[in-house]
Amino acid sequence: MSLSRRRLLGGLSAAGAAAVVGVPLLSGVRGASSTGELLPSRIALPRPFTLPFRVPPVLAPVRSDASGDHYRVTQRAALVEILPGVRTQIWGYEGLFPGPTIRSVRGRRTVVTHRNELPVPVVVHLHGGHTPAGQDGFPTDLLYPVGRPGEHAHMDGAMTHGSRDYVYPMTQPAATLWYHDHRMDFTGPAVWRGLAGFHLVSDPAEDALGLPSGDRDLPIMIADRSFDADGSLRYPSLDPTLTHTPGVHDPYGSGVLGDVILVNGVPWPVADVRAARHRLRLLNASNARRYRLTLDPPGALVQIGADGGLLESPIVHDAVEIAPAQRFDVVVDFGRYRPGDVVTLRNAYGDRTTTPVMRFRIGPAGPDTSRVPDRLAPSPAPAAPVTVTRDLRFRHGKVHGMPGWTINGQAFDPAVAAADPRLGDTEIWRLSSDFHHPIHLHLASFRVLSRGIGGPGAYDHGPKDTVDLRPAEQASILVRFTDHPGRYVFHCHNLEHEDMGMMGVVTVRP
Repeated sequence: MSLSRRRLLGGLSAAGAAAVVGVPLLSGVRGASSTGELLPSRIALPRPFTLPFRVPPVLAPVRSDASGDHYRVTQRAALVEILPGVRTQIWGYEGLFPGPTIRSVRGRRTVVTHRNELPVPVVVHLHGGHTPAGQDGFPTDLLYPVGRPGEHAHMDGAMTHGSRDYVYPMTQPAATLWYHDHRMDFTGPAVWRGLAGFHLVSDPAEDALGLPSGDRDLPIMIADRSFDADGSLRYPSLDPTLTHTPGVHDPYGSGVLGDVILVNGVPWPVADVRAARHRLRLLNASNARRYRLTLDPPGALVQIGADGGLLESPIVHDAVEIAPAQRFDVVVDFGRYRPGDVVTLRNAYGDRTTTPVMRFRIGPAGPDTSRVPDRLAPSPAPAAPVTVTRDLRFRHGKVHGMPGWTINGQAFDPAVAAADPRLGDTEIWRLSSDFHHPIHLHLASFRVLSRGIGGPGAYDHGPKDTVDLRPAEQASILVRFTDHPGRYVFHCHNLEHEDMGMMGVVTVRP
């Protein structure tokens, strides 16, 4: 459990041809919807739309006082029923997949104590959080299992044993965040096994807008998975114990795609909804799969929020393209349908079992005082003068002599900074790709300035923390490094790419 990165990479090299990434594949309709390889299930799959939709439970604080809201989460293995009549072992926060939802209020400190009862070290990252460096979940800041201490000499990072507190100041605007495992070299299989959950931030300004709320505010975590003949989760790890050799078998280093679409851990569920407006908090928690989400019969998806919070004004879409780790908050008016109608959320980038996502069954109309105002959030403050423009190239390449994924030709090294802005600096990052790379930046939200020679794309509006780079594309983003100094990372959120080198360090100087 405590191998250094050098030893880990040595084990990867020793694995030889089994670890080869191979030629990256573009899988899906039109030949280009996702970079990855389909891992087919070996068990009979249920028919879509036969299981009920469920909302992840909201975790209650163990204490709320002047110091903030305090939560406890135990990470442990559990047997759960995902496919009907079959028990599947997961790794879950509180033994659940997704984990319980944590709710915070802007400006009120949140402390989450994580206890590790899994057989491997873990790291918790609050994705989208404006978080002090020591609480952000740097990939080597390991939390070792209860009763199983690590070897302190082997990792460049902080280590704790059994449990630790993650302290979040929550000084950021209302947003749909999520938390997930972020251990160096093993994020992909850990998230695949279930270590993901929502963390929702609210504030009085958003509450006053009159958006759909209560049971008409639905968190929707979309994740593809594959299952073995015995019902276990199927994933092509070189080391299924996730303790020694990182990486996946050929050809899955380009990305692992499952053939079962889970929504909040349920395969292709059906939700009973009133004929009224609903807010759908869409999260793509897949390792590598991209989605183009549409309604059938057709209906408007009114976007009100992006990764980092509300848009300035709503945008009407007939489809939403969402890459791994991205969030889109949309409002759907189910009142335009008749009671008894069914409305299906589909993936236009899917094929066979990956086309249907979930279904809504329209119930009776009821009182609906919600609205979508023309103005949602104030315009961002004018950016300070740009201090640095950086060029960052995300490519398939050699990693210590083996095929992997690189940034500017270099694989991740936790001791080497790829960028070193000063706190308060504003920078332009010009990102370029070979294949699909959803690029995620810790600590800071950013604005997309352009794609190629044009402006932002249709899905680039609002505060972002993940930008979807398409094959052979360049995009420019404007980043201001505020809030906290320290060491953070940026990386591709195709988790197989991240685990095999495509991550860099950002050191924010005071």
